[in-house]
Amino acid sequence: DGMTDPLGQSQVLPYIVGLSGAGYKFWLISCEKEQRFQSNKNTIQKICDDNNIEWHPIAYTKSPPVLSTLIDIKKMWQKTLFLHKKTQFSLIHCRSYIPAIIGERMKKKFGIKFVFDMRGFYADERVDGGIWPQNNLIYKNVYRFFKRKEKDFLLNADYTVTLTNNGKNEILSWQYIDKKNAKIKVIPCCVDLNLFNPQNVLNENIGILKKELNIEDDAVVVSYVGSIGTWYMLDEMLDFFVDFLKLKPNSYFVFVTKDDKKNILIKAALKKINIQNIRVVSADRSQMPLYISISSFSLFFILPAFSKKASSPTKQGEIMAMGIPVVCNSGVGDTDFVVNKFNSGILIHSFTSKAYRESIFQLLNGKFEKMEIISGAKEFYSLEEGISSYVNIYKDLIDG
Repeated sequence: DGMTDPLGQSQVLPYIVGLSGAGYKFWLISCEKEQRFQSNKNTIQKICDDNNIEWHPIAYTKSPPVLSTLIDIKKMWQKTLFLHKKTQFSLIHCRSYIPAIIGERMKKKFGIKFVFDMRGFYADERVDGGIWPQNNLIYKNVYRFFKRKEKDFLLNADYTVTLTNNGKNEILSWQYIDKKNAKIKVIPCCVDLNLFNPQNVLNENIGILKKELNIEDDAVVVSYVGSIGTWYMLDEMLDFFVDFLKLKPNSYFVFVTKDDKKNILIKAALKKINIQNIRVVSADRSQMPLYISISSFSLFFILPAFSKKASSPTKQGEIMAMGIPVVCNSGVGDTDFVVNKFNSGILIHSFTSKAYRESIFQLLNGKFEKMEIISGAKEFYSLEEGISSYVNIYKDLIDG
């Protein structure tokens, strides 16, 4: 993900900005997609300039499969070598597996401290999501390569960062890991609580947005925020809404996404949902708090595959920060723990009409305290806490 991608803006730049404020100087290398780069490069460049970050964007290579990744790895390696000769880096911090190839090389070649910020289980995600079908010999070998590299990264990194306690426990169960001495830190997908702050959203603006979307004030609003992509179970979410409409006919399912509107509407029609009950809108990151604020609750179902043990849905913390309860499925990262600890929503344990009806009953009859949910977001997803955790890693590796 590049800095001009939504995830780069929510899950990379805020940390680097915070770490720059803590006294660390960054040279940021990222692969950028042409269209998004042209649209957002000035915004990202200003953020970098204002925070003493040197940004070195590289053009992302989209195709052909596999070869395009090798091309990007070569470009990143050359750029990193060039900058290191000028600068002499103290530490290389790699977000996910492909940049970690560069980090591991730099450590072996120059003795630079290497942080493997693995995020999820990348190789297993690609298989679980059907992106690397294992009946294809090329993808089978690519998967094996990255599983070997995963082991190398974990053994050679000076620190590993993972998103969930569930993922950390899985890693510690692997035979080759030194359980006593492994330096593994859990930092979830954190939330900028200054941006996602309900006090900054005026009731007047909520009313204006509902009017723009042609939603009555007394209607129930079910929201889904973010891209749908590989993991989010659109069919099952629409099935849930079918059952919800039976109890609450005056309800709307609002998708706040940059994904194709047509695909969502076609699937809704196949479920015999009246299109009048569906809204599909696009919003910039700065608008997301307002769009979340119109929600009665927010829904997301994620495919509960093995790789999702290490997944931390960005949307969960953002929704909680606005004091909105969630309806989500169990078996994904630390989602169950967060929902239960902070009474922040309802967990669904199977994708059946019976389970949906039971959860809807719990939702409509349950008591969810807005301030308790917000407090949970501050405790578990605080960006300041995430930055502090990274500072501690840096101090250990550089200053220590």
